[in-house]
Parts: sequence; structure tokens; C-alpha cells
Amino acid sequence: MKRLIAAALGLGICVVAAAVVYSVLGHALDLTRATLTGLDAPVSDDTTPVVFRVEPGQSAGDIGAALEKRGLIRSSRLFRLLVERDGVAGRLAAGEYDLSPSMSTPEVIAVLAGGRVRPKPMLTVPEGWRAEEIAWQLDTILPGRGQELLAIVYDDAELAASLGLGPDASLEGFLFPDTYELSEDQDVRALVKKMVGQFERRFDPARRDAAASLGLSIREAVTLASIVEREAAVPRERPLIAAVYLNRLAAGMRLQADPTVQYALGTPGVPSPGKALWPHDLTLKDLEVASPYNTYQQTGLPPGPICNPGLAALDAVLHPAASDALYFVGRGDGTHVFARTMDEHLANIRQYQSSGPN
Repeated sequence: MKRLIAAALGLGICVVAAAVVYSVLGHALDLTRATLTGLDAPVSDDTTPVVFRVEPGQSAGDIGAALEKRGLIRSSRLFRLLVERDGVAGRLAAGEYDLSPSMSTPEVIAVLAGGRVRPKPMLTVPEGWRAEEIAWQLDTILPGRGQELLAIVYDDAELAASLGLGPDASLEGFLFPDTYELSEDQDVRALVKKMVGQFERRFDPARRDAAASLGLSIREAVTLASIVEREAAVPRERPLIAAVYLNRLAAGMRLQADPTVQYALGTPGVPSPGKALWPHDLTLKDLEVASPYNTYQQTGLPPGPICNPGLAALDAVLHPAASDALYFVGRGDGTHVFARTMDEHLANIRQYQSSGPN
């Protein structure tokens, strides 16, 4: 009986060993056959980059099938065999990769297993940009998407309502300056929503309370901050410029802010080399342009923000300098000289500006 058991165990071990050998030899034969038939060769000589996405949790078999379907490899089975042979299945990380049909299957695996994830495109929105400039920047990264962004900024009543704005209000001023990660199939509304969400996070309850203490709604505070953002070239002057505008509003005076006229004169739509969004060197005729944004002609704040201000400009409005100045004029070096009376202001104009609007 013991001999029979020993024989049975020996036979079982032989069967298992034979199965292992067969499996190894089978894989080796499959790989050899695939190599001889060229299944590991590039699909074509087309070097055009193709963005390929590996989804979280995908197996090597799933990835191979997706690669074959996209025309990036010849055989998903060979892909899986090579991945198993090289022991890199656990290194096929989720993400986007730049591949092309001109790459061989081993080269494709080297990219995926090497973690050479395609860097995500980034959209940087500087302080003081208006929506059209953001649209232009988006177009340079994802061609054709800029106009879609503008349509959302100016016509998305739902997003405007989420900020407590009226149905006819745009999202200008609430696209918070920051750097945003994009994807090739970017949902532009989701991007705009992210910008608006960033504004809501940064304009926190303490800032909302500060605006209320000044008698300003959130939209009014952002509108004034957008003017300060465009007017102040030197950061330390932001609170002083904010104080002047707040003093003029309190006195019922027109703001007479050049950036609002520039905004009124700017060409709408996605910018191009022939479109000026912020015209410089304003003339006296420019100051007469008929626009609700022309604060040389209209009293009070313009209907809405003229750009998207950063946190420093917002804080300058919420915490203005302690000043009773009502006027300022540029020195020509980016700084300004401030005055309390018209006589002082006119003297400053004569000293620092020979001609042109102040």
C-alpha cells in the first residue's frame, strides 16, 4: 500500500512538473512564434503621437486589448505575454502616455512600465486677465475650446446663480487666477466651475464680512478690486488706490478710472494678433465712448468686473489704506502721486504729465 501511495505521489509531482514545463515552454514558443511572424513589430511607420490612457485597475490584458483596438500594437496576446515575461504587470501605472504606431510592442511596454506618464497640460490664469485672455490661453493649449469657455462665462445662468448673481450677469471677475490642470478631453464647463469654486474658497467668510462692513456686495467688491488690479502697477499702492475709489464713491464722484475705458474699448471675442483687449494711450475722445463701463461718463461702479482680480487686489479693497485722497496721477514709472484736492491734483498733473488724460 505504501508503495502505491508513493507511486501516486510521484506521478502527481511529475504531472505538476510537466504542466509547469509545458506552460513555460508554451509561453516561450508563443513568444518565439510571435517574434518570427513580426507580431512585436510596429504597426506602421506613422510617428504621429497618440495619447493613450491607462485607467486605474486595468489589467495587462485589458491594456493590451485597448492598445490593439487603437492600432498601437499588433497583438494584445503578445503584449500580455511580454508583460508577464518581464514581470512588469504591476508597473503599468494609470495615466496618459504619448505613444505612436511606429513603436514596437517592447517599446510600448517600456514607456508604460517606465512610468513615462504624459505631462498634463496646465492653464495658468494671471491676475488681471479678462475672460477673453483666458480663452486665448486655453485655445493655445486645446485649440477650439476658447469660444466654448466664453459662451459659458457669458451665458451660463446656473453658474451665475450659484454665486448669487442675476440671470444676465457674467462670470467675469470670478474666474480665480491660479494654475489649473487640464486633460485632452477637457470638459470646459467643469474647468470654469473649478475656477469659480476656487474663488468661493478664497473669498472666505471673513472676506465676505469685510465687504459687508464696507456696504459692498460681493459683486461690488470684486468689481472694484478688478479696477484696482488693472490700475495698480506697484503692489504697495493697491490699498491707496482702493481708498481713493472708495472715497470717490462715498462722495458721489465719478471714478474716472482708465482701465474701465480700456475694457469698454477692447475687442470682444477670443483674441488674435489683430485684436487689442487693453488699448493703451487713451485719448480724450476715448474717454467719451458710450458704454456703461466708462466711469468717466457714468457715476458709481460699472455693471460688473472688468477682469479677474487676485487675492491681493481683493484684500486691498476690503482693507483700504487710511487716506482721504480723492485723486492720483501716474509719475511715469508705474507709481502714483496722490492728492486730496483738485488744486493739488492739477499741480501734480502739470508736474508729472505734460498731456493726455490722468
